[in-house]
Amino acid sequence: MARYGVLATSINAMSKNLGELSGRKGLTENLFEELGIKAVRNGGTVAKDDIAELKTEYLLGAANIYGTVSFYDFLRPENQGKKVYVCNGSACLTAGTQPNLHHELGKHFEADEIGEMCCLGRCHENKAFSYNGLNYSGAAIDDMADIKASKKAVADHYHVACSGTQVLTGAFPGAATYYSDIADILRTASDALLAELKTSGLRGRGGAGFPIAFKLESCKNTPGTQKYIVCNADEGDPGAYSDRYLLEQQPHLVLKGMMIAGYIAGANMGVLYIRAEYPEAIAITQAAIDELRALGWLGNDIGGTGVDFDFKIIRAQGAYICGEETALLSSIEGQRPEVRVRPPYPTQHGLFNKPTVVNNVETLACIPYVVKHGGYAFAAVGRGRSTGTKLVSLDGFFNRPGIYEVDMGTPLRFVFAELGGGFRTEIKAMHIGGPLGGLVPTSKIDDLSIDFETFAQNGFLLGHASVVCLPAGFPIINYIEHLFQFTAHESCGKCFPCRLGSTRGYELVHKSLTSDYTIDKELFTDLLTTMEIGSLCALGGGLPLPVKNALKYFENELSPYFS
Repeated sequence: MARYGVLATSINAMSKNLGELSGRKGLTENLFEELGIKAVRNGGTVAKDDIAELKTEYLLGAANIYGTVSFYDFLRPENQGKKVYVCNGSACLTAGTQPNLHHELGKHFEADEIGEMCCLGRCHENKAFSYNGLNYSGAAIDDMADIKASKKAVADHYHVACSGTQVLTGAFPGAATYYSDIADILRTASDALLAELKTSGLRGRGGAGFPIAFKLESCKNTPGTQKYIVCNADEGDPGAYSDRYLLEQQPHLVLKGMMIAGYIAGANMGVLYIRAEYPEAIAITQAAIDELRALGWLGNDIGGTGVDFDFKIIRAQGAYICGEETALLSSIEGQRPEVRVRPPYPTQHGLFNKPTVVNNVETLACIPYVVKHGGYAFAAVGRGRSTGTKLVSLDGFFNRPGIYEVDMGTPLRFVFAELGGGFRTEIKAMHIGGPLGGLVPTSKIDDLSIDFETFAQNGFLLGHASVVCLPAGFPIINYIEHLFQFTAHESCGKCFPCRLGSTRGYELVHKSLTSDYTIDKELFTDLLTTMEIGSLCALGGGLPLPVKNALKYFENELSPYFS
């Protein structure tokens, strides 16, 4: 353990030094952005000559830059020449639409021109694919010849509704009206705004449920002339498209929330790290920033308040691990997105080693409501420590798939039956909260409500509150194989339990599916325990939860594969 501590300290020091080097150019000439630009020019990857050029310009080793390039789905050499990408997310998997989609795309593209992306946020209608920088789903494949010829966009449609308090789904009044109070907010004492957030009990909506006021206060109290607010819009949980909804249909809620958070923490720059898999979200959010700038509410001395604030969008390049906040920060710095050992925490040493607050899209979008209506009004909604509202994503197995905003504490049965219109076919389980969330059998629906507590008490995880359904005919063992394979592909590789455990788990399950091999249950349990307690972050540490749920609730179905 002593050796591991020395090694971790050494690795952290190296990462810190690389962060300082990358920070020389900051966000204006960002290395990670440069890698993306050069990959596009080179047909999908970064050329060796480009690496040599960037090595000199950024004073980094060629190995460091190649380590970054080779990690991301849309930068690595294997990506070169790809023209269309098939979604391999969990919702499309369980819907069973992708094999035929792949076949149909094969009529229009060569086999080596077809790649894969993980979750395009089209979980409500499946058959999802990406072409020419745009996403498609549903019946769009039937018009592929026309799409190729005209490069036209095909909009998707899903239900959006609210049951209870409308925090995130209300009609937008227009930017001029929405920001009419921003000068007054920026003249309010930051401690007073922080107090309202504390009173509200607003907790992170990305899964961990960590109070945002605690992060903001920590950053506020950390000395520094340069601080950052980072919006984590790379939490690519398959089945969750609530972030996409906010960025595409309510971007100003997110931007205003970041501005207020920045003022409280003493940060003058907001960074939105948005998934490459959401190209429309990137374009729409940038348009919203441009609109805000045209209104005069960005830059130096905003509205004569003495407050400076601006935005920068960073386009991600395909890596689920960047949903982990420290891996995300390393990514922006142009480093391989490995999880950092904590402490120190990002609020002390974050982006370019400066104090940084990282929060997900939905959390930041709630802040304007708290400031406008007061912390007590937000705290009055919900149940216990789960205050406010929550967006729920329902997949295509519901009769009314879509995004639904509900008060925390709303019974799960109500969400499924009344809002989602019930299941359109027989369902045996729901994977709720992303790939690291709990696998919930239908028999447990009445025991759960949309809040952190009931999910935790029943051995599950609310997470993003995304719902991926497993139909009666979908084998649980195949879903377990999918989860291990997903984790093995997305692991940053820094810690052994996640890197080796996920691969070994996949090998065991795959072998049991393709031969008469049966898995030693005690060995398998030890593997899960090692991943759970030994992994650095929630990727390796969270995978055991749905697998353990499967072993508990579907023991009879899984018994032929275990001994």
